[in-house]
Amino acid sequence: MLCNIHVFQCIILNIVAFNIPLDILEEIFLNLPAHKVVCVCRLVCHHWKDVADNESLWRQRCRREGYNLHESSKVPSDWRFFYFMCKKRRNLIKNPRGEDEFKDWTIVRNGGDGWRVEKPIALHPNAEVQTNFVTSFRMCTKSQLIDLVNEGYSQAFMDEVQPHIKVSDWYAPRCNCEYNMSVKLLHSNKRIIEEFTPGTIHLPEQENRRWKQMIHVFKDYGPGVRYVYFEHGGKDSVFWAGWYGIRLTETSIELCPALDKQNY
Repeated sequence: MLCNIHVFQCIILNIVAFNIPLDILEEIFLNLPAHKVVCVCRLVCHHWKDVADNESLWRQRCRREGYNLHESSKVPSDWRFFYFMCKKRRNLIKNPRGEDEFKDWTIVRNGGDGWRVEKPIALHPNAEVQTNFVTSFRMCTKSQLIDLVNEGYSQAFMDEVQPHIKVSDWYAPRCNCEYNMSVKLLHSNKRIIEEFTPGTIHLPEQENRRWKQMIHVFKDYGPGVRYVYFEHGGKDSVFWAGWYGIRLTETSIELCPALDKQNY
């Protein structure tokens, strides 16, 4: 690590020693790690700062790394911010598999014998999933409220780019049971801007406990979105004591500023 830092410092000193033309300096920056450009190169001198802050540098960086806009009409005013939001795309749902029990979740309804976390009784397509939530014989629901500004998405970014919001939830029956999910995009005053609530899904025992995936992508929802409210749950339909209701895991909500390289 120290060797790498020393090499990088030597490169910087050698570049500073020459009066590099702007277009060549920009090309050099495009081939350096983005965080080095911001945290190191930008601080060298005013000349370098101007290049590091230039919109054309970050627009070109986005193009080279495949971060293309969903719509040409929704252009970010800050390409550097757009680049890092693409780079830092992540799941905004905390504790999606129940590995920390019910930490970060709000229990809305806890019917029957209530919620429980257990090991999957059927293999999940993602081998890393080793826990899931399970419901009981009366309705169980839980929720999370995502504050987009607190998560690093500025108001200007949300209004200008309106990144696609991809919701994914995995569910599986154990016996005859019901599954419910609702997602709401909220204004700063918690007014609903757009909602996806597909209605109750009834799953027969004959489904053989296989995992299914619910996916929805919000697009063109307009300005003003500041929160995402997610709620899901269900119950078994045979009213057996214990935990024979719907099983849930691997929930995710992602903001996708650029075109997804994979199909939704």
